[in-house]
Amino acid sequence: MLARVTAWEGGSADALRAAAAEMQQRAPSGPPEGVVSTGFTMLVEPDAGRALMIGLFASEADLDASEPVLQSMSPPDGVGSMVSKHVYDVGIDVRM
Repeated sequence: MLARVTAWEGGSADALRAAAAEMQQRAPSGPPEGVVSTGFTMLVEPDAGRALMIGLFASEADLDASEPVLQSMSPPDGVGSMVSKHVYDVGIDVRM
């Protein structure tokens, strides 16, 4: 499994909270069309204007197929700018 981790900075607290709430509402319907993901986590530090987006993918092929769609997505106004993107192998993923 792979994790695509993007870091965002320069957002407003209200915009980050609103983006998180919107994503929470859309989550039950699954990933956006064209994204072959097994899960997603958004970590926010609203008062500091930062967020981390972690998308999980079962394989490199799934990530590669999803990347054009992810790159074409426009973030909501006020969430800041992406400052980094890294892909990690998932060593362990435990949910309790």
